[in-house]
Amino acid sequence: MTWEEWEQLKAQAAERQSTHMQLNQLDGGGGTSGSPVAPREYGVLKVGQGDLSKIGKTAHTLYNELWDKARVAVPSSDSAAGDLSKQGFALGAGLRHVSTRWEEQLKSLMDAIAHISNHMHVTKKVHGGDDDFIRRQMSSIDALDAGFDERVGNPGEKNPVYDQAESKKKE
Repeated sequence: MTWEEWEQLKAQAAERQSTHMQLNQLDGGGGTSGSPVAPREYGVLKVGQGDLSKIGKTAHTLYNELWDKARVAVPSSDSAAGDLSKQGFALGAGLRHVSTRWEEQLKSLMDAIAHISNHMHVTKKVHGGDDDFIRRQMSSIDALDAGFDERVGNPGEKNPVYDQAESKKKE
């Protein structure tokens, strides 16, 4: 392939890409690429207590597995780095640097996972308490409504007890 052929192929590829440019949004329905799709068209986000519990449990399991399995190489790498450095090899310092960076990154990842796990447990507890509070409030409203259903007289008629009290006031 000659240089000219290569330049021609690059120009053709660039031309094809520029003529097929697409925007990263959906047509708003009016025929033009205007506003993005309304949230109601996506659906409603729902998360149940079971979902939160599964996320928290998975994060906790991942945390434990990282602690058990990802740290296995650190002591042996540190030991090898020390031995190489004692023997005068520059590779020892490089291996120690890699081991140190690995441990720092692993701790950072484990902190993030622990944060997720703890957040799911707290969220579950808080929203569980909210659900219990709402359930208690609703049950007390039901009890109050039941009290109003106990009528003395027929519906639509005045209660005779109040009629007597009003007639006594007039006298």
